[in-house]
Amino acid sequence: MPLYPVYALLFADSGLSPAQVSSLFVIWSVTAVVFEVPSGVWADVFSRRRLLALGPLLTAAGFALWTLFPSYPVFAAGFVLWGLGSSLRSGTWEALVYEELRLRGAKASYARLVGRAEAVGTTAVLVATAVAAPVMRAGGYAALGAVSVAACLLCAAVSWTLPESRAPRSGSAPSPSSLPDDPDAEDEGEEDEEEEPSLRRVVSEGWGQVRRSPGVRGALALSVVLMGVTALDEYVPYLAASTGVAAAAVPLLVLLVSAGDAAGGWAAGRGLRWLVPAPAVAGVCMAAGALAAAAGRAEGLLLVGAAFGILQWAMAAADARLQERITDRSRATVTSLAGWGSEVLSVAIFAAYGAGSLWAGHGVLFAVAGVPYMVMTAFLCCSARRRGGRV
Repeated sequence: MPLYPVYALLFADSGLSPAQVSSLFVIWSVTAVVFEVPSGVWADVFSRRRLLALGPLLTAAGFALWTLFPSYPVFAAGFVLWGLGSSLRSGTWEALVYEELRLRGAKASYARLVGRAEAVGTTAVLVATAVAAPVMRAGGYAALGAVSVAACLLCAAVSWTLPESRAPRSGSAPSPSSLPDDPDAEDEGEEDEEEEPSLRRVVSEGWGQVRRSPGVRGALALSVVLMGVTALDEYVPYLAASTGVAAAAVPLLVLLVSAGDAAGGWAAGRGLRWLVPAPAVAGVCMAAGALAAAAGRAEGLLLVGAAFGILQWAMAAADARLQERITDRSRATVTSLAGWGSEVLSVAIFAAYGAGSLWAGHGVLFAVAGVPYMVMTAFLCCSARRRGGRV
């Protein structure tokens, strides 16, 4: 969506102050937090494919409103639509893909598939960023809005072509003691017959899986912490600029980090046995690269890009681990809990980064951000030791 890299300019040209723009971002974040889990519950009760198609339509409506009626109330409404549309896809996409692969006997390819999808998405963002300037020169914000709306409509059409084999079943739900705690228990549990899904039933079972299964809780927490790194994306340009390079070179350094992110997505699904040490390696790369950047060494962004790539790979592996340990009856609900947790963590990271910027530079703050991932490896090792070698 070429409107994405320049929508802040649209706000400014429409007369919004920095405070008003910040309030729009708050509205966006709050919308995502509020609707994240309910949308997962809807996906477990209703058609996941339909929700995936509806999400981009809501986003398209928001972009159309921005383009046609630029004003603060309309921008706020657009962010609500965008946040709701994103929430409808979060958790729903992962649940539909994993279940379809499981039914086809190909669930082992889940991490590779979602990782590559993420890599393609990252590449598409880079292409959209590159074409934003010529499109804006040709037709201004109206052209950018039209192309972005068209991209959302295309996304909805593609979503509608996705397969969905899941159908309501009848019978009784499994008892709490039968909730899966290991990867091999899920297929047996999902063969049990169950009653037609309802909102209350799905919420109860999803919460039961998280509360009673240590394996589910661990996989959920791992996914949340790994996804928290996405909050740092917003600050990469500042880190690049802190190296002292010319302003024209900053996008190239940002591109290095984005390329590392995409490489991690393409590598997803391979070498899953390295999930435990991966966060520590990423943390070391993050800290070393950030400190090098702070010292004026632009090549430090290569290490930062490697850290983002490793964490992107680890996110896909952790997501696959989570999907293995939950049942399809509340799969989107539990997956949405991970999305909700990551949104809350992102807000905390934004606040911590803003407070930290009062006493430290971007290089130091990125280096500090790498420390929790080193600690995570120690925690995973201890957890694996307690569980007899399983993470």
